[in-house]
Amino acid sequence: MKFKNPSTRRDLIIIFLFTVLCLILTQIKTGFEYTGNNRRDIYRHRGAVLATDDSDIEVFGLIQTGFQQLEVELLAGPFKGQTLTVQNQLIGVLERDEVYSKGDKLLVQYFLTDDGQPDQGTARGHYRINLEIALISLFALALIAVAGLTGLKAILSFAFATLMIWKIMLPLFLKGYDPIWVALGVVACLTASISFLVGGLTRKGFVTFAGAFLGLALTAVLAVVFGKLFHIHGAVRPYAENLLHGGFAHLRLTPIFIASIFLAASGAVMDLAMDIAASMEEVKLKHPEIHFMEHIRSGLRVGRSVIGTMTTTLLLAYSSSYIFMFMLFISQDIPAIQVFNLNYVAAEVLNTMVGSFGLVTVAPFTAVIGGLVMRGKQSVALPKRPSLV
Repeated sequence: MKFKNPSTRRDLIIIFLFTVLCLILTQIKTGFEYTGNNRRDIYRHRGAVLATDDSDIEVFGLIQTGFQQLEVELLAGPFKGQTLTVQNQLIGVLERDEVYSKGDKLLVQYFLTDDGQPDQGTARGHYRINLEIALISLFALALIAVAGLTGLKAILSFAFATLMIWKIMLPLFLKGYDPIWVALGVVACLTASISFLVGGLTRKGFVTFAGAFLGLALTAVLAVVFGKLFHIHGAVRPYAENLLHGGFAHLRLTPIFIASIFLAASGAVMDLAMDIAASMEEVKLKHPEIHFMEHIRSGLRVGRSVIGTMTTTLLLAYSSSYIFMFMLFISQDIPAIQVFNLNYVAAEVLNTMVGSFGLVTVAPFTAVIGGLVMRGKQSVALPKRPSLV
């Protein structure tokens, strides 16, 4: 099949390329799959609660501890329709405990007896997978309906980013590889995927990638420097200490924390770089005779307009995770100097400010690269538009 529009042909090539990459990533093993000689197959399927027994639960104010016994009918899997006794352990932690009622749907984990029947059922939370799939599908449909082919490419870049983090970056962290270099390599791949999937194999895509990566590289340097100066240990992150006690005492938590700083900022940095590159391409398309210095100034003006909202976006995104913590500090009348000197609060200050600094620097990087790359009498990033007259 031949496509008259070169842009469409390039889009289809890059969509095919990243689709293949995603399929390859799905087949990669993390290296942490359990393969012991005494392995027992673990089954996890949806079930419906038929009856509950709360007699073993002890209540202490808001806290509940003990075991809730459940009679559950399996709704999926090879034993669909069978009933199973399931234990729901309550440990007295509100963020983890869930209490079930008759009719609730939950995820059931169970083993098989020697004669092949389900046994030793454990509750693993209300069943939310179907709702998550529905929500993701609805978002994907809305994105494609609004953005068309660009929306499809955005979905593909999202899938590629998820697989790169889950299949490549995190396993390499667990295996003891240097977190800074691993994260920087993954960020480079993600920046390239998003820049060229959304921007196409064009000058705009290259400008987006180059500007965003330079900004992220500087962010990584700042994260390393100020991470040491702040004397913050990586154990400030939730579940970090659990990993150390779970057989991964070799992990270097602080470099992983530093890597998470520029990884968290990468999305906003790429967004800003794409905004500037797209606007500069449009300016060049409308005014092909513009001098490259004036072109650079146009990109900087766009960057100035976006930076203010982007830095606030980072602040709100990071601080929203700690609303209850700040409420607790205010309720105890703890002074601000003590609050902001706490290691985990200082970690968020470092996270926000270093990420914001990356946003500030990506604007001039992208504008300068865009002005130099798009020099000439017309942009070759887009095909000629048909006349409307």
